[in-house]
Amino acid sequence: MPVFRQIGIHILAAAICCCTAFASGQGTSEKPPWCQNLPRPEYSKLQRVPIADTWFEVYKVALDVFAIYEPHQFEETISYLILGRARALLFDTGMGIGDLKALTSKLTTLPVTVLNSHTHNDHVGDNWQFHTVYGMDTEFTRQNAKGSKADAQAEISPGEICGALPAGFNPSAYATRPWHMAKWLHDSDGIDLGGRTIEVIATPGHTPDSICLFDHANGLLFSGDTYYPGPIWLFRPETDLVAYGKSVRRLAALQPQVKSVLGAHNVPVAPPNVLGELAAAFEKVQAGQVQYRAVGEGKVIYEVGSITFLMKSPTRAR
Repeated sequence: MPVFRQIGIHILAAAICCCTAFASGQGTSEKPPWCQNLPRPEYSKLQRVPIADTWFEVYKVALDVFAIYEPHQFEETISYLILGRARALLFDTGMGIGDLKALTSKLTTLPVTVLNSHTHNDHVGDNWQFHTVYGMDTEFTRQNAKGSKADAQAEISPGEICGALPAGFNPSAYATRPWHMAKWLHDSDGIDLGGRTIEVIATPGHTPDSICLFDHANGLLFSGDTYYPGPIWLFRPETDLVAYGKSVRRLAALQPQVKSVLGAHNVPVAPPNVLGELAAAFEKVQAGQVQYRAVGEGKVIYEVGSITFLMKSPTRAR
């Protein structure tokens, strides 16, 4: 789903953006407000991997872990390619605007299994390209695996794209394509990549099928949309605030074992202390201890230190 940049709100940004819709792969003459400050300074500290593809940027963020970043679309979605000795796990497949399968084939010759942090359209766009896709055993996952054109089209509306779309991309045909699920997963399942085992941690709240991945041996927690630096969306109909609270408390308990937190938007690496901060911030919000400010229609922002939540207005949530 779209992610608000910094503290700016996409609704407001779109309102003041004078960009026109993309009818081809050509960029606009004016940058949308959200992308005027890119690249983010945090990326200068990361090891960039040279690639020919101009839609993606790739960074090596840990041992045999590549962050695949899409800086030209408002979501700034980040997928992760995690390598074992026998196979690779691709955690999310992004927007489906670029050719992710072609890119991953340049990064590894290992067979690739896909698993999504959740099945909002900005994380499943290229699922259809891969033969082996795992998913959480929920009805929400089953419904989203059918695909959607309306959700995808919203991602390329005016103000959503920064720069040029990939050569050959057809905006009018753009859709989240259906995909086949090879295997259903459940909480605490392990995925053996060969010399590297990844644990699936069910973290419902943002969506019913939200998960995190934990690489115990390397102290890596892949947090999906349960945590990322930037306002965290907790207002959609599928969001369950009670479940989210339980999930973030569960992650906070893992903090002593975590070395890095790798979220699904904006910036790929955060320190482990954000897990405790996230749980404490959400608890304060739920206890009514945080002032909010209205943004857009029926939505509010809560800020607690470095943690920000975008939620329904309390008057709308009753």
